[in-house]
This record gives sequence, C-alpha cells and structure tokens, in this order.
Amino acid sequence: MAAKDKFHAVVRIALEKEEWQITDDPLLLEVGGTKFEIDLGAEQLLAAERGEEKIAVEIKTFLSDSPLTDYHNALGQFLNYRLALEISEPRRILYLAIPVLAYNTFFKREFAQISLERYEIKLIIYDPKQEVIVQWIP
Repeated sequence: MAAKDKFHAVVRIALEKEEWQITDDPLLLEVGGTKFEIDLGAEQLLAAERGEEKIAVEIKTFLSDSPLTDYHNALGQFLNYRLALEISEPRRILYLAIPVLAYNTFFKREFAQISLERYEIKLIIYDPKQEVIVQWIP
C-alpha cells in the first residue's frame, strides 16, 4: 500500500464535514493488469431524482521546493487515474485535492490555469489548518 500524503486525514475530515461518505480509503482499482490506489473514494446522496454522486480524490501537498515538479508528478498521476476510472468506474469523478497555499501561489499562474483547462483537471482546494474545503473547481 502506498504512503499517505501528509494532509490525507485533513482532506478526509473536510469531505466528511461536507457530508461526503468515505467509501474507500484508498480506492483500489485494477485495469488491464495494472493496480491503482487513489487516495479516497466518496459518495454523497443527492436529490432523489439524481441518485448519488461518486468521486475519487487524489490528495497532494505541494510542499517540495519545486511546485512545478510537484505539478508534473500530480498531473501524470491524475491523468492515469482518470483513465483507469473511465474504464472501470465511468460514473465516478476524479478530483485533485491541493492546499490553498499551493493554489494561491502556483495554480493561479497563467501556465497552470491553461494546463488545468487543457487537461480538464477538477480541483478541491483545502485549508489544512482549518480542515475545510475552501473551493471546488469542477
């Protein structure tokens, strides 16, 4: 089993505060002979006519000296996980969870914004001190 990110518990608590039920910790998938471990799987009951929404969340800290290197690693992992989910659980939506500091210092840059749009990256921005989700970017 892969090591959990430093803020894994923080994001789990923040999701639970928003009434998400954590169904998998981690969410295990096997696609085409390859095993994947996405940090969290969660679901939330919506209005009766809509049923339930299911998400997968990959948590990143962006605490290294190079946010660009962290982003390269996170992006590659995110794209592979999204492909695996499209094959095995196509109704589950993948989000990349990042701390608010990383969002404000790196993800608001023009290149990062272009990249997020081009690769259709959905974000959960969390505050690790308050243990809350600050913003969802679908």
